[in-house]
Amino acid sequence: MTASIDPITAAVIQGALENIAIEMGHKLMRMSYSSIIRESEDFGAALTDAEGNQLCECKMSTPLQSGPIPGYIRGVRRAMAARGEEIRPGDVILHNDPYGGASHGPDIAFVIPIFLDGALVAFSVTTAHHLDVGAATPGSAGIVEAVDAYAEGLQFKAIKVVDEGRTNRAIWQILRDNIRASALVVGDMEAQIKAAEIGAARFLELADRYGIAAIRAAAADLMDYSERLMRAAIAALPDGTYTAEGIYDGYSDDPDPSRRDLPIKVAVTVAGDEITIDLIGTADQVPDRPINMPFEGTTDCAIWLTLRSILLDSAEFGEVPQNAGLTRPIHIVAPKGCIANPIFPAPTIARFTPGNAMADTMMRALSQVVPEKVSAGVGNLRVVSFSGLRRGAHWVHMEILEGAYGGRHGMNGMDAVDTLYANTRNNPVEDIETHLPIRVERYELRSDAPAAGEWRGGIGSVREFTMLTDGAFSVEGDGHGQRPWPYGAGEPGRPGELTLARADGATEPLPSKVAYHTARAGDRIVALGPNGGGYGDPRARDPEAVLEDVRDGYLSAETALVVYGVAISGDAVDAAATAAWRAAR
Repeated sequence: MTASIDPITAAVIQGALENIAIEMGHKLMRMSYSSIIRESEDFGAALTDAEGNQLCECKMSTPLQSGPIPGYIRGVRRAMAARGEEIRPGDVILHNDPYGGASHGPDIAFVIPIFLDGALVAFSVTTAHHLDVGAATPGSAGIVEAVDAYAEGLQFKAIKVVDEGRTNRAIWQILRDNIRASALVVGDMEAQIKAAEIGAARFLELADRYGIAAIRAAAADLMDYSERLMRAAIAALPDGTYTAEGIYDGYSDDPDPSRRDLPIKVAVTVAGDEITIDLIGTADQVPDRPINMPFEGTTDCAIWLTLRSILLDSAEFGEVPQNAGLTRPIHIVAPKGCIANPIFPAPTIARFTPGNAMADTMMRALSQVVPEKVSAGVGNLRVVSFSGLRRGAHWVHMEILEGAYGGRHGMNGMDAVDTLYANTRNNPVEDIETHLPIRVERYELRSDAPAAGEWRGGIGSVREFTMLTDGAFSVEGDGHGQRPWPYGAGEPGRPGELTLARADGATEPLPSKVAYHTARAGDRIVALGPNGGGYGDPRARDPEAVLEDVRDGYLSAETALVVYGVAISGDAVDAAATAAWRAAR
């Protein structure tokens, strides 16, 4: 039985735990070699208890990195128990099994068990996306034609890279021999271990100060608090079932209909202070293409994060402790063998974009019950992996091409951002051009009008890259075939586009998923990010907000009149003409 604790001490301990996770994240960022960790912050850092319940997480990290960490711990413990292995002091455990809690193979965890007086009391964990994991083609994004889990790269299922303080040199040699750009990747891995060691040391310092019993009591208290917040938010909703269906592009240029235009069905059932997300009717898994989502590590995290962001918006609720208590009232039903709960060895490496589509579809279902808390349809992301050889050595780079949010009650959609269950930052142009044979020709907002609404949709970015040497690229993405959904009388958003412009002047339109594709020096990859959907009737939009959009170049004065019913005269709204125009229609 957990001892009781006063709320002041519990809050102090919780703050200390969160600061440990933040310190882990800062140290990992500053020690990392690759821009995907150092600049984009595609990493996770967290502490869990001995059973894997999350105690805290680094706030700078990506939710799709920190969120799965409890699943990593459960997967590690299952794998080691099945082999009859014990977790001991001095161990460092490597794990990236998508069917054992990991989000997908390139998201690799290093787990350090924390012992106190001979007993296992906690885990310190870092995760990060790595630029290559030894897959069939270079990079770890755009591996879109892997036929099974084995084609996706190296699989590490709870492997001790340090065994009771002794380095397992054979494993490190396997990593160096089988990973492209291994100096970069192994350097990032070593940074992860050091950051996790810092987390373990700080936890022991905290235990020395307050005692492990007090830490356990504080953790239990904070988990219960988070659970109460989530239950109260659910209980405030009217009971009922709310449904929505989305369509995922899949492989739009594939002749096999089972690989394209895949349905994602979501039914949200509210019953008292509990909520069930039912994915029955979602497309069957694609057995030979990697767009399946691990249930534990992707599907569950996408659902938890979307619900938390909608029901416990920090703008309204302030700081909500992120821990295992938040998920207790949430139940997920996903039939075995669907793309949201695949069966091994179905490949999963490109699971990100179907997960985003699922989260967006769930938000559409919730728009029926909490319309003022959701955004209209979100424009999905693309991730491009660039690669090549330079002086006989591999170089690999990963770029996350932004999407855009739809409008929401009281706010325009956010422009050119990572969306939904991730929050990675962009790579600075200067960093790209300093380290890589790539030139960024354009980085700007799309010039076509954003989706109309009382609150307009967000605007996607335009990214144009020129290859300065011969190399290759691959792309995983979605949203080329479907316009982001509008709310109410809003306008649908605009799909993304991707074009290869050859140095000889020829152009090649590309689908949202591109397998390894060679490119010559001078070839350009031009990516237009999607625009999010509009929210509400455009004729209800504040005329001054329409004027601002015209001034910013997002709209023409003609579009302002035709779509919004706002007459612009010179550099001002003609109030009388606007009122007459709107009244007539």
